[in-house]
Amino acid sequence: MVVEVALAMLHRQGCWLMQLRDDIPGIVAPGCWGLFGGHLDPGEMAEQALRRELLEEIGWQPSEVTFWIQHRNQRRLAHVFCAELAVPLQQLRLQEGQDLALVREPELLSGAIWSEKLQAPRPLAEGLQEVMEQLLCSTSVRPGS
Repeated sequence: MVVEVALAMLHRQGCWLMQLRDDIPGIVAPGCWGLFGGHLDPGEMAEQALRRELLEEIGWQPSEVTFWIQHRNQRRLAHVFCAELAVPLQQLRLQEGQDLALVREPELLSGAIWSEKLQAPRPLAEGLQEVMEQLLCSTSVRPGS
């Protein structure tokens, strides 16, 4: 069975917003950096799920989102959306996960991101590196564009 998720690529001042997932066994990518978002509830459209998840996870949602790509593997179908993070990082209320960070392209492509809260690097979630490379190599979706 394939699980559908909606994920947000939120950008601000040349950086991308990332979420450090909780270290809880049994969740997807525990202790890894990922994108904000989550599963679609029954009957829910991908953009609706994205907006709901962003409110639940950071207490904010963008006024406009742009569908970017679907990424599928054996376990999930991810609907990836891009939007500008129109508020300063300090205005977000992290309600799910251990940390959040605005990350520049070289760090994303390195496969590990430094966590200020944990004072340690943590890896990107499995499969996210591929999505990031696709996004960052795209000429149509860039931070600040």
